[in-house]
Amino acid sequence: MPIDRTGEDRPLLFVGWIDALPVPAALIRPMARGNFRLHASNAAFDRLTLSPAGADAPIEMLRAIERAVQHPSDIQEFSCQLGEGVSARDLRGSIGPLSEECGDDSLFLLTLIDRTQEMMTERNLRRELVSDSLTGLPNRAGFEELVEQRTQSEPGSPDHAILLLDLARFSRINEHIGPMAGDELIITVARRLKSSLRSGDILARTGGDEFAISTRIAGGRADVREMARRIRGCFDHPFRIGELKVSVDCALGCAIQYSAEKDVADQIRHAQIALKRAKRTDRIEIYEPEAARLSDNRFGMETELRNAIEEDRLRLDFQPLIEMASGRVAGFEALARWTNSEGQLVSPTEFIPIAEDSGLIVPLGQWAIGKAAGVLADWDRQNEGKTVDCYFSVNVSAIQLARDDVAAAVRSALDTHGIGGGRLMIELTESAIIGDPDLAMSVLSELKTLDARVAMDDFGTGYSNLAYLQRLPIDVLKIDRSFVEHMVDDRDKVAIVRTIQSLAEALGMKTTAEGVETADQARLLSALGCDFGQGYLFARPMDSGAALDYWRQSRVQPIF
Repeated sequence: MPIDRTGEDRPLLFVGWIDALPVPAALIRPMARGNFRLHASNAAFDRLTLSPAGADAPIEMLRAIERAVQHPSDIQEFSCQLGEGVSARDLRGSIGPLSEECGDDSLFLLTLIDRTQEMMTERNLRRELVSDSLTGLPNRAGFEELVEQRTQSEPGSPDHAILLLDLARFSRINEHIGPMAGDELIITVARRLKSSLRSGDILARTGGDEFAISTRIAGGRADVREMARRIRGCFDHPFRIGELKVSVDCALGCAIQYSAEKDVADQIRHAQIALKRAKRTDRIEIYEPEAARLSDNRFGMETELRNAIEEDRLRLDFQPLIEMASGRVAGFEALARWTNSEGQLVSPTEFIPIAEDSGLIVPLGQWAIGKAAGVLADWDRQNEGKTVDCYFSVNVSAIQLARDDVAAAVRSALDTHGIGGGRLMIELTESAIIGDPDLAMSVLSELKTLDARVAMDDFGTGYSNLAYLQRLPIDVLKIDRSFVEHMVDDRDKVAIVRTIQSLAEALGMKTTAEGVETADQARLLSALGCDFGQGYLFARPMDSGAALDYWRQSRVQPIF
């Protein structure tokens, strides 16, 4: 029976007939390790097996042939590599009996398909999936895979540490020197880091400006700290980028991966927790289990807070602002309060930082502005339609100032509830205003077009630029409680308050003293010319109904 040679011009298809009769080894040219010989083949098969790559049949092919002889009714499939080095070919094959076609149960049809190019493409794609294209280092997926492979292949190995490194201020550096120079900086950092590592250490680029390192350790935390100090030492000297010398620092978070622990993703998460803490402390931080528990708690609180904002399950409490000259209520500071799903009141010192870290401070601030305007409108309705003669002060964080259109939020609240802009005061911290004075000027100017007022909170605790302060349209300086506390017995604090009061008068601003707790403090502040007072001497924060009653009472009898 002649062989079908239709595939001889198609190099991806190789067809050969295998004669399974025992033959002398000298006759077995391409099948050098078995009692099989090539009975007939097409030209493509001959080119493959006569090439240097085809000197010997791969063991996978021989085993498939053996199985075919033992089970002549089945088709056997296999994959194998023929040859070595650059001439190696990746093949997929099948072998089955030809007894039905030729009546000879000793003949088998062997088909080989060359998958070399396909496999090369797959390997290249795989390499791209697990590699960073800029540095050639493993990426996050590649790093996890390599560390996983090492821990599985070394079950009795010593402990390992995972270190995460984040370049400080890289985004700003990248903006100033340009993306191409920024890429060059990343490559240079990668080279310097690699030169500091030991044999067997794994270095990866897991983010835009983040690197990961896995290293064996023998001395526990002391070993980790020594390794971290050596890595941080890579940044002691500036990096030369073209004609520039760029100084870069980094934050380092570490997690020890004990040999009994196999979950690499968890260890990376632990190192991320430590890295986040390192960014705040500017120290090398090592993961502590307690930190993970706190992180999990924070995440749970963040999720619940998000739902509470969306479902309007927060409330505003109000602390009165007393006009020192008349003793009457001039306004109230609106303060967000949150009772969680378990009925527990969560302190603002807990949920406000979480809101700032997660970005929830923006919708929270928008909610507070709208809610305050709504309460004022409700008070007017309860006051027989007459306008309640007071204002609400609402805090806006530096993050909301930078990310949100604060003036638009105020305008929407005023329009929705039909109240005048003069009845809302926006409180911004000194650091938020002075941190970006140009942005502050733009936002504050827009607020003034709405007739809204502006207060600078915590005045005196930062480093105010008086030139900017003179330009900014600020109505009130709030004297921080740290200057009011014990001021009766501290002449230096009295001098500071007097200076702030004089500055405010010179700039046409009012002052509010925070943290007033004693009558002596109130009298001294009044004597110094302070316009408003706020503190437990007058009242603690209260709900909306109690605050309206408090305002009414102040109209009958002065509070102070």
